[in-house]
Amino acid sequence: MKKIEAIIRKTKFEEVKEALLEADIEWFTYMEARGVGKARQSRIYRGVMYGTDIIERLRLTIIVRDQNVDKTVVAIMNAARTGEVGDGRIFVIDVLDSYSIRTGENGDHTLYIAPNGVKTAKTAK
Repeated sequence: MKKIEAIIRKTKFEEVKEALLEADIEWFTYMEARGVGKARQSRIYRGVMYGTDIIERLRLTIIVRDQNVDKTVVAIMNAARTGEVGDGRIFVIDVLDSYSIRTGENGDHTLYIAPNGVKTAKTAK
């Protein structure tokens, strides 16, 4: 399993969300994020000058099975890219295990529910 954290422009969220859904990634969390980067440029938007370090961002957190990493990263990159400074970053981090709080099950199968709504794995001890 992998944890994918993506920092994206807030304005690209809907496009990224749709791209993830099309890639069969049905669940993720997101929150507002702010940070400071090395790149410093000024941009003019609707007559107002602003620095690229104050563009509103979102941080997406997605836990996926190993076989879904590439398609998830590609979906985010293609949907979030504008080609300008400040498009964001994607981080891929190893995840050792996953546990369902409700059932006590563990393993990567806890990330998804089978189409019939029933999980088939054994409960963790």
